[in-house]
Amino acid sequence: MMAKMGYEEGKGLGKEGEGMVNPIEVKLRPQGAGVGTIKEKTAQYKEEQKRAAERRGEEYEGSSEEERRKRKERRKKTQGLAKADGGSGASTPGGARRPKTKYRTVADVQAAAPGLDVPPQMLSSIIDATGSSTKMLTSAAGIMVPASAPVDSEAEKIAKRERLELEAFIEAWHGIQEQKIYIEEHGGQHQIELDQKMDELKQLQAITELVEDLKVVDVVPSTDNDDAPSPSPWEILIDKLEALQNNHRHEITRHGLSEAAIAAITPKFKQRLVDWEPLQKPDKLVPDLMRIKPILGLDSQDEVATTNGHADLDEAYGKTRRQKATSAYETLMYTIWLPKIRSAVREWSVLDSTPMTAIVKAWRSLLPPFIYAHLIDQMIVPKLVAGLQQWDPRKRSHHHKHGAIRNVAPHTWIFPWLPYLPPYHLDAKALEGLLVEVKRRIRHVLDSCDISSGLLTGLNEWRALLQTELNSILIKHLLPRLALHLSAKLDIDPSDQDLTPLEDVLKWTEHFKPEVWARLLVAEFFPKWLSTLHLWLTTADANFEEIGQWFTWWKQQIPATLSAHPEVAREWTKGTEMINRALDLLEQDQPLSQLAPPAAGPAKPIAKEMAKKLDAPGPAASRAHHQPEATDFKEVVEAWCAEEDLTMVPMREAHPTTGLPLFRITASATGKGGVIVFLQGDVLWGQRKGDRGVYDPLGLGEKLVERAEGR
Repeated sequence: MMAKMGYEEGKGLGKEGEGMVNPIEVKLRPQGAGVGTIKEKTAQYKEEQKRAAERRGEEYEGSSEEERRKRKERRKKTQGLAKADGGSGASTPGGARRPKTKYRTVADVQAAAPGLDVPPQMLSSIIDATGSSTKMLTSAAGIMVPASAPVDSEAEKIAKRERLELEAFIEAWHGIQEQKIYIEEHGGQHQIELDQKMDELKQLQAITELVEDLKVVDVVPSTDNDDAPSPSPWEILIDKLEALQNNHRHEITRHGLSEAAIAAITPKFKQRLVDWEPLQKPDKLVPDLMRIKPILGLDSQDEVATTNGHADLDEAYGKTRRQKATSAYETLMYTIWLPKIRSAVREWSVLDSTPMTAIVKAWRSLLPPFIYAHLIDQMIVPKLVAGLQQWDPRKRSHHHKHGAIRNVAPHTWIFPWLPYLPPYHLDAKALEGLLVEVKRRIRHVLDSCDISSGLLTGLNEWRALLQTELNSILIKHLLPRLALHLSAKLDIDPSDQDLTPLEDVLKWTEHFKPEVWARLLVAEFFPKWLSTLHLWLTTADANFEEIGQWFTWWKQQIPATLSAHPEVAREWTKGTEMINRALDLLEQDQPLSQLAPPAAGPAKPIAKEMAKKLDAPGPAASRAHHQPEATDFKEVVEAWCAEEDLTMVPMREAHPTTGLPLFRITASATGKGGVIVFLQGDVLWGQRKGDRGVYDPLGLGEKLVERAEGR
């Protein structure tokens, strides 16, 4: 079988014959014999090793004699290298030479340990074995060495023991010297610390004396000069606190001087503010407190804001306070100063911002962040919002207090507060804040204002703050009112033309771009104008010269900037083409009744009908008409409710007379209360209070908001 696989007899196994030729022989070691007692290599093993060496081209050393000879040569070579390195050449069983013993004399020992006093008795019993014979030393001049020959006498044994004791004595002496050095070093360090503690103690004693001296300020010292006024206890206290602050500025925090200063100043501070009228003297005590700001714990980083606008106001306001408890100064200002300001805010009129802004400006750098935030958010802004709610130029009141604020533009008394308000009150797109209330109030006023009463004073002053938000408000709340006014009030009558409605609308020109005005005229003015022109041209006694003059006169009533707009110019062109077609019919001897009416048709009657119904008193049942629900108007009402934070909820019921679906407009989150309404055309009808069967027309204004809020 092996021959079939390529094996040749007499050669080794494997592809190249590198394997074994003869089977492995086992050589047993006698029982109990250890390794090395017999020669372990068998004849078969040696033959295999020799054959492998020949294959590698090496010479095999198989005999024990040859192995011993090789080991001997290697040993000699190693010893020769050791001699070359400076050794003696003698070998040891471990292959490393034992170091030569070095001896020290007693003088060497004393030199290594200066100050050590060796007793002469110990030196007289030390053996000197450096010579050919041993002898006893009698002085330190001898050398401490062990004897070369065995020492059997009792004296030599004692000398050997004394030598060992001397060595132990020297080692103990070295340990004591090291302890001495350690004690000296730490003693100096402890002395330095003691001196520092003494200095701190003296400093604390001086501070304690100054703090104790703050208690005697109630006694006003007398002066020899009767003409000079005596300093008040408050002034004496401020002077002493300032001296304490200047002399111990770095110890204020470490030694709790702020708490001591607040404890000393609290009674006098409270006494000085008893008769304080903040609106008359806003900066009372401010100069004195500014002198001692560091000792009060007011660092520059704690100031509410810098003079550079609104930089870092959100961080300075400290909406999320890091410290767990208020400091002594914060407690002082919150319990004594803040109640006085709260009373002043109640007495203050928002129309005159100067007194209150003077208070805020004077005390701003002395107020902790959370107290300043409380002053602005909980006192000033609510007062401004309350005044804003009273602003309503549509109404006239005989009450002096409310009548004055209703007719004063809000920007005149709100703008002075802008430098003192945090950014979140000046964000027009925020969910809450002063500007959000301004937007809401402007919407209310525009929804119910009388277009004929003129412009709202100062409306454009808000453009810099509201920016695009103001444009959105005007388009959603003012523009529909202008369109309704033109549709309901303006009649085109060549015999007796009244331009008042058009003039009332054009007063608002500055609030919209020319594109918006052009679309308004095209939608509400030109349909009426073209319809009247067509009616005049088709009459039997039409005078084309008068019609031409009337046409030219009307172009003069529209501002030139609007007339030049492409959409408005296109409408004028329609009028010109209508006149030319009428002239062509006259030339062709055809009746003018064949003149085609304007493509836009007559003015839409819905807006006019809405204006009549809103102005007419009495129940609405007699004026109701069966008309389909106006889906577009419903979307307008829903958008208006969303802006006013109201909810329009379907009731799944129908009006008993019109059959139109009923809705509930409410400010409640539960969907209850409010007012029940239905939509008919472009009119919102609301259920009358006290009579659920009668519905009255309601406008999208303040009255509907009050009904929805249950007022």
